[in-house]
Amino acid sequence: MNRVRLAEFLRTRREALQPEDVGLPRGGHRRTPGLRRDEVAELSGISTHYYTRIEQPRGPVPSAQVLAAIARGLQLSSDELDHLLRLAGHPAVRPADPRHGISPGLRRIFDRLQDETALIVDEVGETLLQTPAAVALLGDETRYSGMMRSRIYRWFIDPTSRRHTPTEDHPAHSRALVAQLAHTAASTRNPHADAMITELRRSSPEFEELWSQHPVAGPYCDAKRLIHDEVGEIELHGQTLHDPERPQALTVFTAEPGSESERRLRMLSRV
Repeated sequence: MNRVRLAEFLRTRREALQPEDVGLPRGGHRRTPGLRRDEVAELSGISTHYYTRIEQPRGPVPSAQVLAAIARGLQLSSDELDHLLRLAGHPAVRPADPRHGISPGLRRIFDRLQDETALIVDEVGETLLQTPAAVALLGDETRYSGMMRSRIYRWFIDPTSRRHTPTEDHPAHSRALVAQLAHTAASTRNPHADAMITELRRSSPEFEELWSQHPVAGPYCDAKRLIHDEVGEIELHGQTLHDPERPQALTVFTAEPGSESERRLRMLSRV
């Protein structure tokens, strides 16, 4: 393990990130550039003391799991994660698909759905891939960074994210998103989900109120209405395929055959 190089590498990546890049408030005067160590620790789901010992450098050799959590917190690429693991003396583990480690099985199915409205998302609502039709329907959801990559986070933090959902549907949609995030937090050890929940509870009174009610997600997704700027209102049904090995899902949006929504969806796909 090269402790000095590991510490230097983490510090350079930490200082290159701003709080806004990861969905954190900037706060008052900051004595150092980039993120603070306690912020990286929070995003990574580890203690500030432990992270500080790694970066100083001293303390125990961090496990591959801890380094992977830190890599997620610092938004490192797959190449940077490989480098981080090597510095700590661990073998590099490159995902099958370098773009967010997308499940090979889901990717093969996705590649055959290029004429459909389909996307792949992870367990905290980050969009990993979209077909052109999905971009036409929802906009490019992969362009965000930090916590803003999550549609759940954007829904409660960015008011503009709600403008395509009818106002009367907002309460049910909010409750469903909180239930989804609660399910993720309860069923997996995901530091990113934990950090997002902490931030949303602090920043969004609506989220905090719903969180305190312990909503539970159902097994099926109800039909959703979406108001598109060009074609108007569309009622959509989402059919979802979950990967058995990775916390990712492929969703295909369809409309009732012969309906006005189907006609508008096809019109949008052609556009």
